[in-house]
Amino acid sequence: MSTRQNKNCLNCSRQKNCNNSFVSWIFFIIGLIATVAIRIVTVMMNIHPVYGKVALYIGVVGFLFFFIYKFNISRSLANIIQEDNLIGKTREEKPLSSSEYRLIADILCNIRSEKERINYFFIFAASTIALLFAVYFDFIK
Repeated sequence: MSTRQNKNCLNCSRQKNCNNSFVSWIFFIIGLIATVAIRIVTVMMNIHPVYGKVALYIGVVGFLFFFIYKFNISRSLANIIQEDNLIGKTREEKPLSSSEYRLIADILCNIRSEKERINYFFIFAASTIALLFAVYFDFIK
């Protein structure tokens, strides 16, 4: 996700089409699967311990891949910010070039990512459901 690669992504509405690459969707789905897998461990352990272990491994491996991907994106953005001294220039209110304005717009659009918000909501919802099932299996059943 670099403006250096996506020169045509000049605003958030157009950038959505540019940034929603096949790879980003794959890792988004991996993150969702990992979220579910980790949250159903308790349920699966009550059905059969092997199922619980499989869910645990799927979740941990999925999160490993997902967070390596997210780390690389974050590191890439940090490198761009550092290389172009965007923080220093904005703090000192120095004039920015049109490409630097596009970089800042790219970073801000990335922060507004719809997939990111969906992912956080999904983690919250899955965690709530997992907690309810855990309480049921541990205290009610």
